[in-house]
Amino acid sequence: MSPDQLKSMAASMPFAGVIGLEVLEAAQEKVVVRAEVRADLCTAGGIAHGGFLMTLADCAGALGAFLNLPEGSKGTTTTESKTNLIAAAPTGSVLTATATPVTVGRRLQVWQTRVERQDGKLVSLTTQSQMNL
Repeated sequence: MSPDQLKSMAASMPFAGVIGLEVLEAAQEKVVVRAEVRADLCTAGGIAHGGFLMTLADCAGALGAFLNLPEGSKGTTTTESKTNLIAAAPTGSVLTATATPVTVGRRLQVWQTRVERQDGKLVSLTTQSQMNL
């Protein structure tokens, strides 16, 4: 995808703009997004808030599900999401979220997203179900 197409994908999700999401790669088999941990996205002590981490992962998985919609579908929606918070990401960290499909079906898709710091440390792991609409 071209840089303009990737920007357009991020812009299609208004809440993604709130967290400063940038789409780096988007294909049916993998979506990669990035965002910086800002002070307003943190909990006490300047550590990334779990809600921010879940939003980052949800956006990546949703983009992947959108790219895999069966013909005739109008969109996708998250029906279930589970996140394991594994390590801290302090203010100023740049996080990369990589989403890959576990299964892509006619009605339901399951995606797994790894959120990592720039040093490669795993910060969170999310598994989400996306219903095709």
